[in-house]
Amino acid sequence: MKDILNAITVKKGKGFSLKDYDAGYSAGFEKEDADEVLKSLVDEIIELQPKFYADRRYALMILFQAMDAGGKDSAIAHTLSGLNPQGCEVHSFKQPSAEELSHDFLWRHHKAAPPFGVIGVHNRSHYENVLITKVHPELLVKERLPKLNKVSDITSKVWDKRYSDICAFENYMNDNGTVIIKFFLHVSKEEQAKRFLDRINDPTKNWKFSSSDVDERQYFDDYMKAYEQAIQKTATKEAPWYVIPADKKWFARIAISTVILHTLKSLNLKFPVLAPDERAKMEEAKNWLAKS
Repeated sequence: MKDILNAITVKKGKGFSLKDYDAGYSAGFEKEDADEVLKSLVDEIIELQPKFYADRRYALMILFQAMDAGGKDSAIAHTLSGLNPQGCEVHSFKQPSAEELSHDFLWRHHKAAPPFGVIGVHNRSHYENVLITKVHPELLVKERLPKLNKVSDITSKVWDKRYSDICAFENYMNDNGTVIIKFFLHVSKEEQAKRFLDRINDPTKNWKFSSSDVDERQYFDDYMKAYEQAIQKTATKEAPWYVIPADKKWFARIAISTVILHTLKSLNLKFPVLAPDERAKMEEAKNWLAKS
């Protein structure tokens, strides 16, 4: 576990470079052992979830970011399988609605933040506002921000302010009991092409294919630069980034589960202890039920 965490954790953005992270890294694991390793990790997470739910001192907000075909959906399905749905929420963020565009860019994400005791999963997140909007700045103009009437109005100061706002939001959430895990599923350009072709060639996966995904592929390098800059500006000790090698889906799931398990264990979770008067009432109820 420690080797994986050391290899993928970014707690300090300064000096971060994506070229230092291999999308095909697998920490010495073999594919034939992956199912057993993953099951062991997921079983431990499942065992901790009731304690997390009962403790209610924390909320856990897990953010998934990736390029198209990066494996977010399958990673969520495999790493969180078996959790009690009562204590888990999943939000998939698409193009902002008219209502969402009438608020600040963090509004819909704060609104979807999980309550204490709940594990909230955000499939895409507030980082879209410094990723897709940076690659396609015309989308930022649509937010109708003061003094941003055209693309030429967007300067580096605009992005620096947005990074600062994101850090302030995450620090605020952390200070108030919401633990944030940020995953970037790092898939190579070559692997992305293979997955697109797989979706085209396999009739059972045709529904996953979108021509717009291929259109966005021409901006792959621009997106990598945007991800790198976002991580450089927003990786902190309180809300680190985890760069998940995603070319091998089976290892990505192991790495993600390792982080979630490590995070839950670090919270020193406890089942609530009843106050003396409540314990006395419980004993009375026990005696009454035993006689009835």
